Amino acid sequence: MTGRSRAALSLIEKLIVIAVFALCASACAGIFVESYIMSGDARDLNHALVAAKNGAERYKAYGDPYVTAESLGGRVDGAGGGAVVVYYDEGWRAGGEDGASYVMRLSGIDGEPQFIRKLTVGKATGEEIVSFTVAARGK
Repeated sequence: MTGRSRAALSLIEKLIVIAVFALCASACAGIFVESYIMSGDARDLNHALVAAKNGAERYKAYGDPYVTAESLGGRVDGAGGGAVVVYYDEGWRAGGEDGASYVMRLSGIDGEPQFIRKLTVGKATGEEIVSFTVAARGK
């Protein structure tokens, strides 16, 4: 009987060790998934900031929505200097609306002069990544 009780205790010990190991492994897997998501968010923020800086600098330099849109590879929505819209694919290359993952919009602000605009970069789904106000130079 002593041999059986030792075997049973040994088996229980091994099961406890396996359970603790599985618990630690699942916690580590959760941490790795979270860090992967965070790195993707950081990458998107970095690219969005570069796109926003590029758009703001070009608008400041040109002061004209049509010239700004042409230089960025986008278009102007609306008449009379409407919103500059640039669509980006998953690799942050400017392109068309079809298959776009991200969008930059440089639009007028109600109650503000025409040369002051709001620049927003976000996901094509509507989730905003970065947004700020920009004014054209010399206006």
